[in-house]
Amino acid sequence: MRTIDKRLTAKLANVLVKRAPTLTLPYDMRCKSRFAATLDSGEEVGIVLPRGTILREGDMLVADDGGLVRVIAAAQSVLRVRAHERLTLTRAAYHLGNRHTPVEVGTDELKLEADPVLEDMLKRLGAQVERAELPFQPEAGAYGGGHRHGHDETFAEDYALAQRVFDEHHGHAHDHAHSHDHSHDHAHDHDCGHDHAHCDGHAHDHSHEHR
Repeated sequence: MRTIDKRLTAKLANVLVKRAPTLTLPYDMRCKSRFAATLDSGEEVGIVLPRGTILREGDMLVADDGGLVRVIAAAQSVLRVRAHERLTLTRAAYHLGNRHTPVEVGTDELKLEADPVLEDMLKRLGAQVERAELPFQPEAGAYGGGHRHGHDETFAEDYALAQRVFDEHHGHAHDHAHSHDHSHDHAHDHDCGHDHAHCDGHAHDHSHEHR
């Protein structure tokens, strides 16, 4: 049985990509780094990738004999979330993020794995929810291929937006006058899944100036 132990980052010629056998996996299997799988050709293989690897549609893998395998995101049961008003969709995204729910963000819709509790919550928020069978590829920054911390340069913008939506929904008015000048030297060695609170190996050297 062949072992697939590497993911390519280099761009390949289209002819090589099209000729490669395919491996169709749902999202929960694409989050695993070690498992037995069956290629769409029927061949059984072993997947042994670096821990924390999240496979996405179109990823090219390399077997121990040098052969290539192309990843396909399987269709699965998902919720498609839309809204007539952009604020409603933003509120939906905020509440899903507050529950650490993997979400695929589109231009005018959100997509998440089917869940009756979340479906009910989204409908109560005023969103339109439709069940469908589609490939699911959530945002990589929060659920693999990268981690989001309160010190990332875009975190402040994201937090401000989420806070504003929450305040509008609950009728609160806040006036915050904070200006931060941060200088960070971060060294991260991550070996964890979705729960960042339990990651070990963080070394932070922070210098803060607050005005």
